[in-house]
This record gives sequence, C-alpha cells and structure tokens, in this order.
Amino acid sequence: MFGREKIELKTPEQVLLMRRAGLVVADALAAARAAAVPGATTADLDRAAAAVIADAGAQPSFLGYHDYPATICVSVNDEVVHGIPSGRALEPGDVVSIDCGAIVEGWHGDSALTLVLPEADPADVALAELTERAMWDGIAALAGEGGGLADRLAVVGDAVEDAVAATDPALNGGVPFGIVQDYVGHGIGSAMHQPPDVLNYRSRDRGPKLRAGMCLAVEPMITRGGHATEVLDDDWTVVTADGARAAHWEHSVALHDGGIWVLTAVDGGAAELAARGVTVAPLG
Repeated sequence: MFGREKIELKTPEQVLLMRRAGLVVADALAAARAAAVPGATTADLDRAAAAVIADAGAQPSFLGYHDYPATICVSVNDEVVHGIPSGRALEPGDVVSIDCGAIVEGWHGDSALTLVLPEADPADVALAELTERAMWDGIAALAGEGGGLADRLAVVGDAVEDAVAATDPALNGGVPFGIVQDYVGHGIGSAMHQPPDVLNYRSRDRGPKLRAGMCLAVEPMITRGGHATEVLDDDWTVVTADGARAAHWEHSVALHDGGIWVLTAVDGGAAELAARGVTVAPLG
C-alpha cells in the first residue's frame, strides 16, 4: 500500500490471476452480447453470462455485492449503470450496456460494453462508438512516451474529456454529448472497488502518481444529453435525469514496469493501443 488512499499494489503473480479473471469476464460478456437480440429478456443475458462464469470455475463479482441480486448489470436506453436483469424484453433500436465482473482465486476482473440493437438510430451508434473511443483514449493515456507509465492518474480524465470535446455535436442532432460525473472508474484487485477514483473528466487535482502494481478500471459513461443522474426506487438503477440515452464502456488495466496491459481484453488491448501509438506490455 502507499499514499493517502492506501492504493493496493499487485505483484506480477497477482496480476496474472487478475488476467485469468479478466478473460473469464471477456468470455461472459461475449456470451451476454450474443444473447442480446430483440425479444430476449435482460434476464436471458444474465443467465448466459452466469453460465460462462460457472463453467470457468470462477465466481461472479456482482452477485450478492451489497445484496445485488444478479450476475451482471444490464442498463437499457436512459439507464446509465446498475440496471438489474429482469423479464424486460429488448426491443429494436435499444441501447444496451452490459457490465460484468468475475473473481478467480480472490482476484477480480471488471469490464463493460454497449451495443445498439437494429434498427439503430445513428446518433445512438455515435454515442456507443464515442464512449468506446474515449475509454481507449483514457487507457492509452496511462502509458508514458517511449514506454513505461504516465505521471499522474488525471491523464485519464483529460483524455476522455478531449475525446468528447472533439466529437461533432451534429452526430447527436446538434446537442453536445455529456460525461456522467456522479460515477467514475476505480482501482481493482483483491476487491472489486478500491482506491483510487478514476475520473472521466478534467480535474485540477491531478490524482496519485502512477506506479507499477496499480490496477485500474477505466469506465467512461457518456450521454446524449446532460451529465446529471438519478437512482430509481430499486436503489440500484441509475438513469439520466433528462431521459437522454447513455453508454458505458470499461476495461481493467494493469500498470507495471514495462507499461500497461488490458486484463479484460482478449488481445490485452494490443489492437486499440497500437492505433494510439502504445505497445501493450503483457506479463509472463
């Protein structure tokens, strides 16, 4: 541990366990994504992900967490995060965000994605694509020039905000895209949520110094309207206050002496990071 927030530093062996958890999450998300078709229920997606996690001999991170009742979160349209799977049937054109976590030998992986069902509104597609792009820009910012690590954690929020600012509002009918501020990324490791907070927007507080052994969940949430949110009566589901549609993308990232490694991406983030001038640095 170090610093004011007692950030957990992982050994290379612990990072490798988190990589195993991350790959289980990737497989579970792939199964849930394949199940996400018009007419399927959000509970169908939950069952698909739960089966993959069980078959891998892993445990779900979300089930029972503060009494959360499901394996994954499925948030639809104006729901930002923490949507509880149910008998709700998906409809054509829905924006569907799926968040999943898994545990292997006490170590966590956490990842999320957003898809838009056909027939898709082009503005919803632009929203999902922007959120994914902003996530990868934030992840790439963790890497220092010429390898190694960047200086301070705030580079993530800088990169996400820059990605949103650079996106033409015409893609959203002339309305600027908004960045949710009430919910942010986090440290991850022996617990699903740990210090430090990983902001998705620019801040004067530059955050902790980046160090080898840190593992971070980078997860921008972006809307087609404002940034304000509300929590529904189920005490879980977060929605946009203005009813605008929202998207959520997330990956868990390990920082080490050689650079960064995306633990929940099957290729370790190689393709997306290479497109941003960063070489992925796997361990082992």
